[in-house]
Amino acid sequence: MPSITSVSTPAATRSRSMFLKLLILAGMTLIILIALFYVDSVISDRQTFRDQAVSSIATSYASEQLLVGPTLVQPYRVTTVETTTDLKGAKQTTNKYEDENYTIFPHELAVTGALKPSVRRHGLYRVTVYEFQGTLAGHFDVPPPTVKGNVQYGEPYLAFSIKDPRGIVGTPVMRVNSAAVPVQGALKTQAEQDSPVATGIAAGTNLRALLPALSGKPGSFDFSLDLTLAGTQSFQLAPLADNNRFDISSTWAEPLFAGEFLPRTRDLSAAGFHAVWEISSLASATQQQLNAHSEKTDSISITLNNTIDPYKLSDRAVKYGILFVLLTFGGFFLFEIGKRMLIHPVQYLLVGFCLTVFFLLLISFSEHIGFGTAYLLASVACIGLLTYYLIFVLRSAAYGLAFGGILATLYGAIYGLLVSEDNALLLGSLLLFGVIAVVMIATRKIDWYARTADTAPEPPTALPPLPPASPQVPL
Repeated sequence: MPSITSVSTPAATRSRSMFLKLLILAGMTLIILIALFYVDSVISDRQTFRDQAVSSIATSYASEQLLVGPTLVQPYRVTTVETTTDLKGAKQTTNKYEDENYTIFPHELAVTGALKPSVRRHGLYRVTVYEFQGTLAGHFDVPPPTVKGNVQYGEPYLAFSIKDPRGIVGTPVMRVNSAAVPVQGALKTQAEQDSPVATGIAAGTNLRALLPALSGKPGSFDFSLDLTLAGTQSFQLAPLADNNRFDISSTWAEPLFAGEFLPRTRDLSAAGFHAVWEISSLASATQQQLNAHSEKTDSISITLNNTIDPYKLSDRAVKYGILFVLLTFGGFFLFEIGKRMLIHPVQYLLVGFCLTVFFLLLISFSEHIGFGTAYLLASVACIGLLTYYLIFVLRSAAYGLAFGGILATLYGAIYGLLVSEDNALLLGSLLLFGVIAVVMIATRKIDWYARTADTAPEPPTALPPLPPASPQVPL
């Protein structure tokens, strides 16, 4: 009897071919994702180089600044007598000295000034620096001393703490009750070193102005300090008075207000900004933090930096890279299904690599020009190349241009997501919903079973009839 051989049906062949194609597409998508991972690492490296450039300029110029002051510091020495008895029973007395100081905070503090920005370059990178030119003015009410015991008071002084004293430009001008008072550094004078009373310098003090007339006495006075202070990118002020008012302006059009307090009023325009803070000690913990010698100090913060960081935006764009790849490959796959036109895996791979190179172009362009212009140039270059290539791959100018239009729309939508942080989730959700809706509507009439396998198995192939049995010859 002849053997029966199973015959592969056309439907089964199509099903295996479709599964193999999907498996190949999954593998190529994984390859593109690996390439995107390396692109993301390049962006991280470039961001690290930028941060190193900022650090290098801050080291040579002046770092971010935090200005705290003034406080009135009153040094004092408490003398106590200790009596001891030696082995022979004789009593001896010795004086024990303990040097301390207490701090008085201003009742009112008003800071008025302007941040004048400029740009320093370090290779490809531009770093914003500034000079703060302003006046600190206010009023002190000095209560009677409350220290008990045998106390000797040293010379009180107004103390200012500046994060990076290298940023002090020129010599600050100090006035107390309209009288000029010399401004000194944190080092003790020879007279202070020889003084029999306490002359300790409060921790963190960079500038001080001696007020000997108030030594251990109550009183009140007005003060003002004209100061020019240089720094890099960020400027901070501590609201340490009972009532604080900060009035800061600048020609920088895109400031970032941060810290523990935002401006009460602010005016932003292309010409710059003007911001005003009004802060009470009831809302601020600065006085308690300074008394407790805390490392943290409540402050206002102004950062003169571009709100559009090309490295952050490029990194976010790479996160959307998988969306670029999946939508493009999915579009090709649907085109193959709908038009019954085969696209070779190598062609998929070339298109995927072109999509990946877009992100390298984006970060390299944005280091020289604005992010928006860089995004436009990189998009035009990649969309133009892909459109030209797809006209030949799809054997139709209309289909190639249609795919190019779809890619242009996708790139435009992604740009909207990148620059709109507040609405990114909403826009991203709407984009994904729109893509799914378009795919569902476009494929609503496709009979997927007809393109993979039949819904019912085909009848088995009929076997050829057996030959008739030979007649038996009787013996």
